[in-house]
Amino acid sequence: MINTKIYKAVYELAEKLMKAADKEDREAFDALYAQLEAICTENENTDKDHPEQWETLADFTEELDEALAVYEKAFEKAVAVNSKDLMSSIAFSMAKLQVELGQTDAAISNLKNAQATANKIEDGELKDEIDELLGKLTTG
Repeated sequence: MINTKIYKAVYELAEKLMKAADKEDREAFDALYAQLEAICTENENTDKDHPEQWETLADFTEELDEALAVYEKAFEKAVAVNSKDLMSSIAFSMAKLQVELGQTDAAISNLKNAQATANKIEDGELKDEIDELLGKLTTG
């Protein structure tokens, strides 16, 4: 379970990051991103470390290779806490980036992982998105 104070801070930063991106306010976006990154690194390897904060950081990381690395860290942390919801969501996000990067085999692998963990979650929409992308990649 993510610390409530951290969850609120991460959620508020995510909202502000989305607004800054919509306004194309680079200065505000960069400052907010730095705050989110600081929360993640301050809490890393403590009892306040949680995959959700890392997933959020990855969501706003603009360089695809860097975002993928942050998602991988988030995924490892989701596995450590055995969060099927987060494992499914993060693996799906990783797969979408891998498709953009032309890493189809890696994307298929992550989608199969996401599909396996999604069997244990209630989010039907996520399950459908995983199945749809996996179908596109495997049937060409």
